[in-house]
Amino acid sequence: MSPFTKRVIDIISKIPPGKVMTYGQVAKVAGSPRAARQVVRILHSMSGKYNLPWHRVINAQGEIPIKDEEAKSYQRDMLLEEGVPFIARKVDLPSCLYEPGAYEEEED
Repeated sequence: MSPFTKRVIDIISKIPPGKVMTYGQVAKVAGSPRAARQVVRILHSMSGKYNLPWHRVINAQGEIPIKDEEAKSYQRDMLLEEGVPFIARKVDLPSCLYEPGAYEEEED
């Protein structure tokens, strides 16, 4: 596993309930600001294995970018259960964007 992938998994695992991050934001904190699409791939392939809170990662417009309406509704319901506010069909980013600061790898 690449160091970037490890950082992405660690960052996503620490997003607290009621907060969200964007794909680009995760990429930036992980040290590669232009790797938002890579974050999408990592999240898609690793969320089950590492029990990641995948539903807390959305796009920069505050939208849930899933095409399947049932899956989109499921993600929205999970976020609403955690208290994430929506305005129309978008997450109210100013009120719930998680900003962890610079990435610092934990020592084992």
